[in-house]
Amino acid sequence: MYKDIDITEINKGLDLFEGDIKMTRRRRSIRSEQHRWPLPVPYYLDRSLDMNAKGVILRAFEQFRLKTCIDFRPRRWGEQHVAIKKDTGCWSHVGKEEWKQDLAIGPNCGTVANVEHELMHALGFWHEQSRYDRDNYITINLENIEAGKEHNFKIRTTDTNTPYDYFSVMHYSKNAFTNGNGPTIITKLPEFQNVIGQRLDMSHYDVEELNKFYGCNKSISFLDHCSFDDESLCEMSVCSRRSRGWRKVSHTAAGPHSDHTYLGTGSQGTGFFMHFSTKRGSVGDSARLQTRRMTPRRSCKIQCLEFFYYHSGSWSDQLNIWIREFDGVDDIIGTRRLTSQIKGSPTDYWQLHHVPLDATKTFQVEFEARKGAGASRGGFSVDDINLSETECPHHTWQIRNLEEKLKASNTTPILYSPMYYSYDGYRYQIRVILEKDKLEVFVSLVSGRNDDALQWPCHWRQVTFTLLDQNPHIQRRMSKQRSVTSTSLWLNSDISPLRHQSDLPCPSMKGKTFSVSPLQQTDDDGPCTRKRRSISTARRIWSRPVTRLR
Repeated sequence: MYKDIDITEINKGLDLFEGDIKMTRRRRSIRSEQHRWPLPVPYYLDRSLDMNAKGVILRAFEQFRLKTCIDFRPRRWGEQHVAIKKDTGCWSHVGKEEWKQDLAIGPNCGTVANVEHELMHALGFWHEQSRYDRDNYITINLENIEAGKEHNFKIRTTDTNTPYDYFSVMHYSKNAFTNGNGPTIITKLPEFQNVIGQRLDMSHYDVEELNKFYGCNKSISFLDHCSFDDESLCEMSVCSRRSRGWRKVSHTAAGPHSDHTYLGTGSQGTGFFMHFSTKRGSVGDSARLQTRRMTPRRSCKIQCLEFFYYHSGSWSDQLNIWIREFDGVDDIIGTRRLTSQIKGSPTDYWQLHHVPLDATKTFQVEFEARKGAGASRGGFSVDDINLSETECPHHTWQIRNLEEKLKASNTTPILYSPMYYSYDGYRYQIRVILEKDKLEVFVSLVSGRNDDALQWPCHWRQVTFTLLDQNPHIQRRMSKQRSVTSTSLWLNSDISPLRHQSDLPCPSMKGKTFSVSPLQQTDDDGPCTRKRRSISTARRIWSRPVTRLR
């Protein structure tokens, strides 16, 4: 993993407007319709680009699709497009200007946030600190600006329609163009001094302003989110077989003691989650929690279900994840198949779980909780469901009490992940070295069961590490991503098609088999909506506040 370098530092010595803007002719700072691109935005990945940069660019496109109404597609012959190439530095034009409009992703520029920053320029956006109202929020220290660079801090735009955004991916950092005597930008609110210039991801207001400018607001790949905090229950329905079923609660005696949405915010007890108790009843008692029906929109028929669960029941209790697909509006039963299963030893914390799906027609997801044998103190709880038309992470490593590990050790802590297998059979492990001011991450191949049948060496594989933001809503997260690509060693996803083209084939999904216990209880009763029940909100059964570290 390499050290973050500010774009103004990467581009030092280049003759660029405001540090990373290529100006071909004089133009007004006000955004206009003529500077908007048609959607989807046509693009071309030039052969000069590093393979790792190509993979990162496609990941940036996916972030735009997840968060905004902006989509991208490979250009057709003869049409106006954004030509993304390798050059010295990272830079772009502002808005649609030329038939073949260059955008540069050079050395040290290959991060999702840097690519987003330059694409935002190409889509018509200037830097956040150039807004007409910026003096109400920041102070420019002219005496600390490098000689000859003062023009980079002039006010440019007058047509903003969102609040000033310290979190914007388009904001300069506090030390942009500094002469070494201190910061060039001071925030009027001190708590944001180390926030400005973040290069994690687009902020909420970046997304809002982008959607407003392009006159659309529907995400390309996002499908649904549910935190169970409103009365509508996100249009979900419940039904049960000989049990009390799923209940909407704020806490349970055996855990969890608060919902996941507000965990760690100081607002424990204010939110809700869904809980299925296995303390009483008979083996095989079950209940289902079903999402609304959704129809895939993208050409690649791949989806990702993400949710948090808490298992406080018996080792033999099950949480089964089904997908039900419908053949048309007249099909009220559909066909369901099992896609994931959670069972085993209970834990005392919320866990993140991903389920890759491959629905090709209208579908809904069913969370079926099933009581097993043995004593139970609690059951299964579910919260913060996200569903999108994107590829799931291949593996998730949840490291608990990270701050405590840093404080408790007199030496540099080194953590090792479980052993993982890639989709095509390579076995590997992640190593993390924790230091006070940085994090080092390594991936190592280890001997596995498929070694004799695998290709060695295996070129052009990319591994992406994501330090996940704790915001429960997938569209609001600002996570840190870093990618590396192999040349003569294996790493992860095969991106070799990018040597000769500008996009990748659809992701594939490995099939799995599961056993549902007891076997005689697997009959499909059809969707819950045919016998809908109201959701009961449990009385408060635990009042002592509990503070828990994540």
